[in-house]
Amino acid sequence: MIYELQIRISPREAYDERGIIAYLQREKGIKANAVLVLKRSIDARQRTIYVNLTVRAFVDEQPSEQLFDPIFYPDVSEAEPVIVVGAGPGGLFAALRLIELGLRPIVVERGKDVRERKKDLARIRSEQRVDAESNYSFGEGGAGAYSDGKLFTRSKKRGDSDKILRVFVQHGANPNILVDAHPHIGTDCLPRVIENMRKTILSHGGEVHFQTKMTSLIMEDNEVRGIRCGEQEFLASSVILATGHSARDVYRYLYYENIEMESKGLAIGVRLEHPSHLIDQIQYHSNEGRGKWLPAAEYSMVRQAAGRGVYSFCMCPGGVVVPAASSPEQIVVNGMSPSNRGGKWSNSGMVVEIRPEDIMPSSLLTPNNIKSADIIALEGVGESINPRDMQDDILRTMLLQEQLERHCWLQGNRLQTAPAQRMADFVNNRLSSDLNPSSYAPGLIASPLHFWMPKFITTRLQEGFKAFGRSYHGFLTNEANMIAVETRTSAPVRVLRERETLQHIRIKGLFPCGEGAGYAGGIVSAGVDGERCAEMIAQKYTK
Repeated sequence: MIYELQIRISPREAYDERGIIAYLQREKGIKANAVLVLKRSIDARQRTIYVNLTVRAFVDEQPSEQLFDPIFYPDVSEAEPVIVVGAGPGGLFAALRLIELGLRPIVVERGKDVRERKKDLARIRSEQRVDAESNYSFGEGGAGAYSDGKLFTRSKKRGDSDKILRVFVQHGANPNILVDAHPHIGTDCLPRVIENMRKTILSHGGEVHFQTKMTSLIMEDNEVRGIRCGEQEFLASSVILATGHSARDVYRYLYYENIEMESKGLAIGVRLEHPSHLIDQIQYHSNEGRGKWLPAAEYSMVRQAAGRGVYSFCMCPGGVVVPAASSPEQIVVNGMSPSNRGGKWSNSGMVVEIRPEDIMPSSLLTPNNIKSADIIALEGVGESINPRDMQDDILRTMLLQEQLERHCWLQGNRLQTAPAQRMADFVNNRLSSDLNPSSYAPGLIASPLHFWMPKFITTRLQEGFKAFGRSYHGFLTNEANMIAVETRTSAPVRVLRERETLQHIRIKGLFPCGEGAGYAGGIVSAGVDGERCAEMIAQKYTK
């Protein structure tokens, strides 16, 4: 006999099959010989912590070893080709779905494969050298491969997000991601999973080309015919453009080619790093912190400040802050966690919502005042801008990102040393005479973020931090470092496409996809969007 139940038990019992079986016999009178956990979430709202479980209990039966039916991938070596630009989550899931539907993906990726890419990331940490084509944004796996591996999404209406998790498990991810409310693979495990996905593409007739950068589209009468990668051409009547939110050269190319885009909002701020034991104490309401049974604590915070959202972003329990610039003269910070989330620090982006209308319209600018006035939010910080870029408002959000990143680089002595400030000092407009120890490998330099960052951002962060400190006693503390600058929260533009067909509104056969095109926000939602684009292309060949 099989029972399916929802139970609420202690952490000590919840993470041990024997504890769950003992609970079922004691509280429910069910003498199960085995249990299968279907869903798991932690309830830490009160001082006594519980774990909510949905379990399948087996009495005199054994559970099936197969969690789900694996996806069948046919051989597509002779099938119709489809070009996929970018091997991030959007591109990889598009390629796998194309194979599933009987089409042959040709994946081109400007960066290196996931193993070679790791060597370039090590050079950023040790030598403070950023390779513009192989970094935390570019390379196999995209920005998600070495940024954290969180798989939580609220985009349930856009597609089958559970299928994305099953594909990950089929390629070697821990099956726990099918169970946990906030699933997470970890940056130590995700590269192997990505490598297995590439092997599936290749073994079933697809192609993957690394260090192959798209330089232009091949078009004829507003129809895609393929792409150029320097002197090399790839020809196909459908192109999935999944280049990620940091491919600014792609945005500039599309802009100069008059391919329709629009400016969109994003969020900008800092990476906030606390000792992980402090976050555990706050979230689990105990001086002992997480104890033996609980995982490193997470948090999610949001407030309104002067009409704009202030919120935590990409929270990394037990993780590290990483240098995520995609060009040598930038400082960008991000966070990541290993699968065990066992590090000394926990970090999160703390960002302020910025809308296009918050940035000075470029039509108000002339070449004579660009340097001193460029963007209202910067209040005199900016560097000179190419006047051609400022003739239209489409790129203005991207320009704000670029200017802040370069200013951080200048603050950091033209290295990857990041400007930082203690949290309470920032709120009280004080310079930090020294900084806390940090996971950020290139090092920190004390800097008055409250003084030189845009007031539009700093005043709202200060208001948000005060509110968070009132709600979470101990959160607002000088034990936390604020590290600048967090800018890559989402794409600064949206590449316009038809709602029903997902094709670009003017270019037939061009499918803007995923986070870089402005239609996703994370690994799972990008994967879902990649699958949807593949399905729209497949419909062309089944009509």
